[in-house]
Amino acid sequence: MPDLLIETSDLRKSYLTRRGTQVAVDRLNLAVPAGGVHGFLGPNGSGKTTTIRLVLGLARADSGGIRLFDAPVPARLPEVIDRVGAVVEQPRLFGGFTGRTNLQLLARSIGLGRARIDEVLDTVGLSGRADDRYKTYSLGMKQRLAIAAALLKEPELLVLDEPTNGLDPAGIREIRNLVRDLATAGTTVIISSHILAEVQQVCDSVSIIGRGRLLAGGPVADVLSEAGGATRTFRLEVDDRAAAAQVLVAAGLAVQQEKDALLVSGAEHGSQVTRMLAEQGQFLSGLRPVGGDLESAFLQITEGEGL
Repeated sequence: MPDLLIETSDLRKSYLTRRGTQVAVDRLNLAVPAGGVHGFLGPNGSGKTTTIRLVLGLARADSGGIRLFDAPVPARLPEVIDRVGAVVEQPRLFGGFTGRTNLQLLARSIGLGRARIDEVLDTVGLSGRADDRYKTYSLGMKQRLAIAAALLKEPELLVLDEPTNGLDPAGIREIRNLVRDLATAGTTVIISSHILAEVQQVCDSVSIIGRGRLLAGGPVADVLSEAGGATRTFRLEVDDRAAAAQVLVAAGLAVQQEKDALLVSGAEHGSQVTRMLAEQGQFLSGLRPVGGDLESAFLQITEGEGL
């Protein structure tokens, strides 16, 4: 698997409207790494959905390049598209059919058996409601069934466009937990959203766009650090806290031990901490800056952009 699952270079897409030409994606250079959850963030109308449609071959760019699993799109899209699952638009599911029957129809069209249907229903937590009609599902359940449909072919990359739109807090939590579980199981997940505080709880890396242009990108901790300026304290979760603390103190960082984590100060970027520990065989299960949040970072990054 390539280090970058999605890479765009100077990507541009415009539309003709009654008011003239509207640029939806403007020389966008996007990089989505393999592994974990990548947040594709920006306000409504910033070009997120258009970019996703371009990557998936649902729209054609005016200019620029796209690589998906290191294959150029759209030229070699048929070679890699089966490695991708996506929920981009409202799925065409039948209200009078059960959740299971809807999945059976989709599975049959791609040559899959019933065993896989049971697996995805269990993954999204719908086994107990699989035989209820789709029209009786809550909005959150409908979204989870759409994700189940996208998981049928066991994709390496799952793309979710605004998956929590319109959901209540319980539904948002269900999607958040599902996304995190999928990433832990090895699926790379891209989640586009304008709800930055919510996405921060699941994302490992982010790309922030505005007016179709990339404004910031990288590991969440680095984006927050660069935006926050003075924010240089990180909360680390690691199995062997004593060994990790020894490595970091030896590197000249200040370390404070908490009950289940380490507070580390002195590093400019979270990636420095990650690298220091990885070189000594210590791997993190969690890292986040203390006192920073994506919403505040976004407001600072987009200051002067008119967003």
